[in-house]
Amino acid sequence: MNGSEYHTLIKDLPKEERPRERLQLYGARALSNVELLAIALRTGTQRENAISLAQRVLNQFGNLGRLVHASVQELCQVPGIGIAKAAQIKAALELGRRAVLMTNADRPQVTSPSDAAALFASRLTTDLQEHLLVMSLDTRHRLVRIVDVYKGTVNAANIRMAEVFREAIRDNATAVIIAHNHPSGDLAPSPQDVRFTEDAIRAGKMLDIQVLDHLVISGDAFLSMRERGLGF
Repeated sequence: MNGSEYHTLIKDLPKEERPRERLQLYGARALSNVELLAIALRTGTQRENAISLAQRVLNQFGNLGRLVHASVQELCQVPGIGIAKAAQIKAALELGRRAVLMTNADRPQVTSPSDAAALFASRLTTDLQEHLLVMSLDTRHRLVRIVDVYKGTVNAANIRMAEVFREAIRDNATAVIIAHNHPSGDLAPSPQDVRFTEDAIRAGKMLDIQVLDHLVISGDAFLSMRERGLGF
């Protein structure tokens, strides 16, 4: 193949297979490390396209961890990587590092039922409909996100555990806190609530995700089922 054929290879791919188009269609999380690095590089060389060059860079360093710590000089030792492309790689990795630091700093740590209730409250206190929400937490019990799993009439007997844990699995959460509201104002959990909690704890153990608590929330008040020993 000559140089021009290498350069047109990505353009010749179906749109859904091109890194930039795949990012637009499916989001950055759907892309491989090679595809993400190819986008950061923007172009390849006269002999290969950006995907091939990105693959060689990753092969050279073995993994992303080593690539993160590589200096500009070390990157320039890879054939096809000059100062400009090395700078693009370092800039992209540094932006990612700073974003992670900022995200971690902004994420609150949940250390008590009241911490969790405060985070749930903004979603539940003014809503007259019933909701079942799941809070995903990382290894340090920092908030990842809160997902509204059910809205309307929350019947614990009909809730599928696959739905409860689906987003937590996607978040790589190590723990969750479940909450549902009682618009009536009565915080007392029903027998179905207790059985649901027991089922959730068993399912979580199978998935290696700890269920830390199940809160019942009404207005500004809440009840911790763990503290009451209900289902735990």
